Parts: sequence; structure tokens; C-alpha cells
Amino acid sequence: MRYLPKSPAERLEMLAKIGVNSIDDLFAVIPAEYRLDRDLNIPRQHGESEIIEWFRTAAAKYTVRHTSFLGAGAYRHYRPVIIDSLVQRGEFLTSYTPYQAEITQGTLQAIFEFQTMIAELTGMDVANASMYDGSTGAAEAVMMAVRVTGRHKAVIASTVHPEYREVLATYTKHQSLPTALVGYDQETGRIDQDALAAAVTEETAAVLVQSPNFFGIIEDIPAIAAIAHAKGALLIVSIAEAISLGVVRPPVEADIVSMEAQSFGVALSYGGPYCGVIAAKEKYLRQMPGRLVGQTVDSNGYRGFVLTLSTREQHIRREKATSNICTNQALVALMATIFLTIYGKEGIRELAEHNLAKSAYTEKALTAHPGAKTRFTGAPRFHEFVLQTEEAPAAWGQRLRGESIVGGIDLSRWYPEMKNATLWCTTEIVPREKIDAAARLVAAVPVEA
Repeated sequence: MRYLPKSPAERLEMLAKIGVNSIDDLFAVIPAEYRLDRDLNIPRQHGESEIIEWFRTAAAKYTVRHTSFLGAGAYRHYRPVIIDSLVQRGEFLTSYTPYQAEITQGTLQAIFEFQTMIAELTGMDVANASMYDGSTGAAEAVMMAVRVTGRHKAVIASTVHPEYREVLATYTKHQSLPTALVGYDQETGRIDQDALAAAVTEETAAVLVQSPNFFGIIEDIPAIAAIAHAKGALLIVSIAEAISLGVVRPPVEADIVSMEAQSFGVALSYGGPYCGVIAAKEKYLRQMPGRLVGQTVDSNGYRGFVLTLSTREQHIRREKATSNICTNQALVALMATIFLTIYGKEGIRELAEHNLAKSAYTEKALTAHPGAKTRFTGAPRFHEFVLQTEEAPAAWGQRLRGESIVGGIDLSRWYPEMKNATLWCTTEIVPREKIDAAARLVAAVPVEA
């Protein structure tokens, strides 16, 4: 277990509990000549992040640590060590599933707090107890819209994460659910609203968009909602970068919000496990997949928590089930709950602003030479942007890797028309000197000795 120091008030409370007035009284049985009567001769106290950085620096002689500008749905943020200290407690780590509410109140309350925070962040009325990840959450949200509307067509923005769209295609393959793909505006990077209006019909169950979208652009959610609702379709907003909600207005016009909560204190871990979320308007509550924890009172009037509306037995009823997902990511959701509790409202806002500033600095540094420019400058964005270079990404990417830097993702993998375009992401943990180094290397300017 990691060392978690107590506050002065907590120490006094502990001393009072055992019947002594001070630390000196506690150790009075030890002869005075063996007791240290001065402060330890050690460096000043450091913050948690400073201590971890000290150890990383000390270990650098044995390891090669890369700086990454990758994003695209998987984001590297700082994880406070208290998260692992708490989730590794046996009460959480080894528990199975909270069917017996009378003996799992702690787990149920943690899940309830998670749902509450997610609902507040997204501007929705209710949120479930988490899903597998953001991709399955988006697909389940579309299936949910089909059940609500009774319609069997969906319209998908091409700026939704390509891998999310692949998961959705797997879901819809045998569901008799045709989908239409709507392109993006070449100037803004947002969904083409004229094409969207033409694609949405009275048979459309759902319109699925992502904001910030795969290019990092913030979509015009009120305008998109108006187009969808005019034809009776539900609007689903997918959020791949949860930290953006610290500064981006929540998509309150949406009917359903699907979100990946990995940024809230969940390690990348080479691809998972992550934490998906579905939040929605209260009137769609009974069609939500996954688990939902509710608050009630017991026979003595005390507050208690129970699994409500959604049980495992419901999900194994084949064609009558709302979803084939019969569990949730409770332990990973707990990580997100602890993260949000630690940061609080102001902390999340400050963290988002920090990311926004780092990204703006990175963009300015990379586009300082004529061989690179930013694409999609006509709309606001969060901490990702598309960089267009004259040189092929493979060339400058090799120079970056030689300096232990991983540059942006080549977008031509999913968008063939975007040759030499890469998606860059900068979070709070990327130091300024690495941003400057990346800019020099992309510009092929030698790094000074």
C-alpha cells in the first residue's frame, strides 16, 4: 500500500482516541536519548506529481521514456496514486456483483455516486452504471434509440471515431438496421449539415455524432438536434474525451449521450479495460442497457442503495432483453468516481483549460514554419487538431522517434482523401520542451547541442 499522510486534525483525533495529548506522550516510554528532537534532515516536502517525476527521472538511466502526442480516443492524463490505493482494497477488488444489497452497500453507493456525477457532467437526467467502453456504448445507444422510436434506420457522422463505427457495423450487421454515413465540411471539420438534413427521414431512429469529433472539432449540437428532431429522430452524442466537459458546454439538446470515461483516472493499459457510459433523458430510462443503481430507504428510514429496473435475469431473456450486456465496469467506474471526487468541479475545469492551452501552444509551434499548417480552422476545438504537412508523416515521424517522441496519427488510414494529414493531441503531462523539440524535428531543424 502507498503511504497516505494524515492531516494534523486527524492526528489529534487519533491521539485523543487512544488517550494521549501529543506524539511526545505517545513515545514517552522510549528513553529520551533514543528519541530525535529535531526535524529530519531531508529535502522539503513535494507534491505527489513531483515525487513521481523524481523517481521517473532517477529511473531514466535504465529506461527510455517516450513522449506521446497520440490521442484519438485514448488519452494519457495524470492519475493520482490514491486511485489505485483505493480500488485495490479487497472490498472493491474482490467483490463479485452487488445483487445482495444488504451486504454490498459500499459498492452500490460508489456506483450511485458515479451515475450522479456523469449525469451532472453530461446534462442528462439519468446515467447507467457504466458499459464496456465508448465504442460499445455508442452502439448500444443506437440500439436504444431503435427501441424507443420503433424505427430501423440510423444516420452516422463520418467524424465519429472510425473504430466506434466499426463496432456499430458489427452490431447492426444482423439487426436489419441500415445506416447512412454523412461527410464533413472541408473548411470547419464539422458534420455537413446540408447533407445531414437530406439524410434524415421519417424512418430515421437515431443521428449519431461525436463532439469533440474525431478531428478534435466541437460540433454545433443545437443545430444538429434541430435537424434530427424535426424528423422525429433521436440525437445521440458520443464523447470520446471526457475531460472536454470541463470547458465544453454539455450536449443538453441530445436525447442520449454515450461517453468514454477513460480520461477520468483510467490507465491506458495497452487498450483497456476502459469505461463506457450511457446517459439519457429520464423518459427513456426503461430502455437503457446495463445496470442502474437507485437510492431508497430501508424499513427503519435509513438511506440505502439497490440495483433497480435492470437485472441480470432481464438481460438473458434473448429477444426480450434490452441488451446482451449483463454486467458493467464497476471497478473501472470506481476509478473515474475517485478521480472526479479528487478534482471536483473547479479542478476538472482547470485541467481542461490546461489541456486547451497546451494544445494551442503545440499548434502554434508546429505551424511556425511554412511546411505545416492547421486544417479545419473554422470551428472551435479542444486539445486535438489536424496538422497538414508537405512532407510525408513517415519521414518526420522517423526523426521524432529517434528522439523518443511519438507524433500524431496518420489520418489517411481512415480518410484516404487526407493525405499527409495527422491528428495531434497534447495533454497536461506533455512538457513544453518536448513540444518545442517536436516542432523543430517536424520542421527538420537540427536540435542544438
